[in-house]
Amino acid sequence: MQDIEPYYNWRHLYAAEEDPKSPFYGRTYSEFEFSQTVYNYYIHPQWDFFGSRTLYLKMLFVDYEQGYAIIELLGEWNDAIENDIMTLRRDITDKLYRKGIVKFILIAENVLNFHSSDADYYEEWREQIEDEGGWVAILNMPPQSQYDFKKARLTNYAELMDFPQWRTLRPELVFGQVDNLLLKRLF
Repeated sequence: MQDIEPYYNWRHLYAAEEDPKSPFYGRTYSEFEFSQTVYNYYIHPQWDFFGSRTLYLKMLFVDYEQGYAIIELLGEWNDAIENDIMTLRRDITDKLYRKGIVKFILIAENVLNFHSSDADYYEEWREQIEDEGGWVAILNMPPQSQYDFKKARLTNYAELMDFPQWRTLRPELVFGQVDNLLLKRLF
């Protein structure tokens, strides 16, 4: 797992640690000191700890004018034991929402397991952003994690999508394509 780095080709466009509106503003990173783990596996030091012991993230891009954020995830999304959705909501997405972000793209190709609990935080999230035209899209979640996400009926609140070409595009094109796909699905 230490070889899985957050996507870095947009670093010249956005860095959360340099954004005064970001929850990670002012954070410093080491390229050599591996101190964070998911269970017993060290992870790359560029991933951000946000309160979960099993799920880490990296804010890849935020556009405050367009009102969207692209966030990459790594680890095990565990709502049953860790209540990761509550931590993600309270410590990250609610702070972004107060800055005008209502559309969230979560890249979940490195979410190796998903364990659900109740849907309250997902429902609350959708209600919070829905009136402002917002949505949550989860891209490229592995099949086993998608299965558990769908089984918990969380697709009522967040849209699962396969979008393997996201790395080949600039962030505004990723957002534009996801936004257009969601508009087509909703209408």
